[in-house]
Amino acid sequence: QVQLVESGGGLVQARGSLRLDCAASGSIFSINVMGWYRQAPGKQRELVATISSGGTTNYADSVKGRFTISRGDAKNTVYLQMNSLKPEDTAVYYCNIVVALGGRSYWGQGTQVTVSS
Repeated sequence: QVQLVESGGGLVQARGSLRLDCAASGSIFSINVMGWYRQAPGKQRELVATISSGGTTNYADSVKGRFTISRGDAKNTVYLQMNSLKPEDTAVYYCNIVVALGGRSYWGQGTQVTVSS
């Protein structure tokens, strides 16, 4: 079994900051990519940021310069530091991993981020 658990969501004012955490556990041998996605009400799920096993990062244009994705000190952990938050960042944020063996993708249950104006 593979399980992803997110934490760190909440309510924050515009221009504020939050840090999202994700911890993956279970039958994981190697991870190719870890990332964060988000979905706002009535909208499609979109990629926010990813980080590869080699440390290469990728960000959506809407969050560049404001969000930072990083690998944690603990095994199979990933963080998303979100600064200068805007109301349009309001969404449910989901952690995602793609494992090396078979390229299978796994998702967390999501954590709500609400940014007030």
